Amino acid sequence: MRFFRDLSLSSATAGFVAVLVGFTSSVAIVFQAAQAFGADAHMITSWMWALCLGMGLCSALPSLVLRQPVMVAWSTPGAAVLATAGLAGGFSMGQAVGAFMMCAVLIVLAGASGLFERLMNRIPMAIASALLAGVLAKFGLQAFVAAQTALPLVVLMLLTYLLGRRWIPRYAVPLTLLVSVVWVVSHGQFQAGAVSLDWARPVFTAPEFSVQAFVSLALPLFIVTMASQNLPGVAAIRAAGYDMPISRLVTLTGLVTLVLAPFGAFALNLSAITAAICMGPEAHPDPKRRYTAAVVCGALYLAIGLVGALVTGLLIAFPRELVLAIAGLALLGTIGGGLQAALHDDRHREAALITFLVTLSGVVIAGIGSAFWGVVAGAIALFVQQYGLPKKA
Repeated sequence: MRFFRDLSLSSATAGFVAVLVGFTSSVAIVFQAAQAFGADAHMITSWMWALCLGMGLCSALPSLVLRQPVMVAWSTPGAAVLATAGLAGGFSMGQAVGAFMMCAVLIVLAGASGLFERLMNRIPMAIASALLAGVLAKFGLQAFVAAQTALPLVVLMLLTYLLGRRWIPRYAVPLTLLVSVVWVVSHGQFQAGAVSLDWARPVFTAPEFSVQAFVSLALPLFIVTMASQNLPGVAAIRAAGYDMPISRLVTLTGLVTLVLAPFGAFALNLSAITAAICMGPEAHPDPKRRYTAAVVCGALYLAIGLVGALVTGLLIAFPRELVLAIAGLALLGTIGGGLQAALHDDRHREAALITFLVTLSGVVIAGIGSAFWGVVAGAIALFVQQYGLPKKA
């Protein structure tokens, strides 16, 4: 099978790192969102089952078909919106599920109509690259901020990465991950008590539809998912040089969300952070073989969804500093490439820089994250500077 011929240690490691980063960095927010609607332990497990099943299928299958790294994740800002709105509004789990399904329908319409892709086609590559760099730079910064609480671990990982980049650049990230895991285990920082054997059991919740839930839950969830997740997700795809059927992929995430919503899948979307890990040169020097990293990532998500508490506990057992550091180091090449592409053309340089800085700032206005406002600020700057001027040949 071609997949096994194309698979390499570096791409498999990239898939694992993507899961480690994507899961452990935001799983607590998903738990909070579920609890905001009164979920018990069984319902929370069902949420994880539905989300991981959706992410796994939407990542692995399209990647195998397209031979390109398609990366799908849950909507982290969407979970934050739900956690806040759920507590404030006193919504039931049934009303929440109804809102998830209404949001899914809006995502399907945005994808099937081609409206979202047409909007993305009008964004210059410099702005898209700056957007991606701004989103990823946060993780690069966190890698070094982690040194405040785990200085020996972070310094060890940095030195291992730098030596690996010099002597065996293709395996620098796997080597760094291996060394850090050995360090954590040998120093008793691996929380083995978090690991327990249990199978996930889906729990069906009948949806309840209401105007209040649509306005307070579904609409904000749709806006932040499209603006703060799908937008940088497409930027990551294009910055990596891939040509994917964006509209069909967005439609797919909406359809899968619609099917799995009664079990807790609140919103699935194209990924930016984990996509950058699997689409970068660290995953594989040959762009045509990086799809294997996405397939591995999808398979691991499926395993987490099916095995439940065992794999979930295993991932959570790693120190937070290890997750932050390995994410930042794995993304260094992509951050540098994004900045280079953003600042290469002097006509777009200032607009791209504004996009980068606004995105990096993390500003939230009207409940919408900085990724959206970065594009807005960059587009305004580009319009002011370029409108009416003759195009450069």
